[in-house]
Amino acid sequence: MGIVLILGNCLNKLRVSGCSELKVNCRNSGPKQKLKKAKKAEVSFLPDIPEGKTQNVLEGERAAIVAEMKKKKVDWKKVTDMMASTFSLRRKEIVEQQPLVAEVKAKWPALFTDKQIEAEFARLTSSDLWDTFVSGLDQYLERFLQMYKAKSHCIQTLSSLLSLLDDDNSVQRKRAVILRGLPHFLREDPSKLLKTAETTESEEQMAKGVNIDILLIQEEEDVLDFSMVLEEQIVLNGIRDFPHAVAMLVGLLFALNIDYPKELRYTFEVIQKVLLNIGGEQCSARDHGLRNRLLCKTL
Repeated sequence: MGIVLILGNCLNKLRVSGCSELKVNCRNSGPKQKLKKAKKAEVSFLPDIPEGKTQNVLEGERAAIVAEMKKKKVDWKKVTDMMASTFSLRRKEIVEQQPLVAEVKAKWPALFTDKQIEAEFARLTSSDLWDTFVSGLDQYLERFLQMYKAKSHCIQTLSSLLSLLDDDNSVQRKRAVILRGLPHFLREDPSKLLKTAETTESEEQMAKGVNIDILLIQEEEDVLDFSMVLEEQIVLNGIRDFPHAVAMLVGLLFALNIDYPKELRYTFEVIQKVLLNIGGEQCSARDHGLRNRLLCKTL
């Protein structure tokens, strides 16, 4: 009991001193609220306002970012510095208010660029998004292909994806095949990760009814672009290939504190906990089994 009281006093002192993660979860009278805590093993989930700054100062920097992003020639060094400075303000809004994606994009337009997605991910996890992702993917590349081949006789789509390597056996193509095949291998809904759209469709048509997805935009048989959809809005386009699109999607879900889609729970868990090696000490039995199979020398 003594330890409990000591711990309670310590937490109360931190809360009174202004610790954001404790204040946001302070329960007074009123209905029970959902606990706001790190969902994806973030190391900096809800940081305090930097010393020497105030919320008004940070709000001024936020407005300056919006103004800078409207210029024809953006000063990216200035934007990057201000995005780092306003991290605590942005997290406070996203975690406490849980705004719509469209609202976040209006207030923080720079966050929806590939460089700032990677920077925000690094602030949240202390990990490099793309380098860590591709390193983890390449580490298990051949092993994934072996497992896909072993299952291809009963999962026809895996067989079709593997056939794409007949004409192009490059590392880039292998990465795309592994990621596209992952939902099939884990017996989840692949349509929730990749949706095909034609150039004849408007952006509104492409995004209609889509909550979280990657769009493959093509003209007849030619792939023209990869785009990202969140809450029925295309929030990022011009992504050069599918692996980059997956990495950016994961990064933005971290940045916006959005839960992984239930239909792809295990797929995203593998990406985060196996490929990115974030929070891997706690994973489902299915993904733990997959990790063990990846590490085995034989199927």
